[in-house]
Amino acid sequence: MKKGFVLWLTGLPGSGKTTLSYILKDHLSAKGLPVEVLDGDEVRKNLSPNLGFTKEDREIHAKRVAYVSQLLARNGVNVIVALISPYRSFRDNAREMIGEGFFEIWIKATPETCRQRDPKGLYKKASAGQINNLTGIQDPYEEPLNPDLIVDTEAKNIDDSAELIISLLKRKHYLN
Repeated sequence: MKKGFVLWLTGLPGSGKTTLSYILKDHLSAKGLPVEVLDGDEVRKNLSPNLGFTKEDREIHAKRVAYVSQLLARNGVNVIVALISPYRSFRDNAREMIGEGFFEIWIKATPETCRQRDPKGLYKKASAGQINNLTGIQDPYEEPLNPDLIVDTEAKNIDDSAELIISLLKRKHYLN
C-alpha cells in the first residue's frame, strides 16, 4: 500500500485554509484518491473539546491532529489539515512525526484582509472584546520560515490557489 501525503495548511483565521481544503478534497477525490480533511475547528470539537486556546492547549491539539494525520497517511489516506498551528514548533513537530509526504503550506493573507473576510466573525468578536486570544491579533502567528509552498490568497483566487498545491503534488510525484 502506498503511503498517503499530508498537506498541512497553516495561516491566519480567514486566510482561506478551510475553503481551499474542500476544493482540494473534491479535486483529489475526483482523481480516485482517498482523502480526508482535518479542519481545525471540526477536529477540535471531536478530538479536543476539553482544550482551550492557551499555547499549551494549542500544542496538545496540534499534536493530536499530527498523530491522526500520521495514522491516516501511513494507511494510504491522503490528508488535508486546515489548522492555524500558529507556532513553528507545532509545525516542526508535525513534520517530524509524519515524515515523508508532509508538506507545510502557508496560506498567506494579511490580518487586514482576513479581518475583511472574517467568515466566522472572529475578528468582530475580538474587536468587541468577546475573544481575547485570536491568532494574529492578541496571540502571535509565527510565519513559516521554510514552507514547502506559499499560497498568497490575496494575489490568487481560490481555484488558482488550489492549482498551485496540485502542481506541488505533481512535482513531488504524488499525482500524475
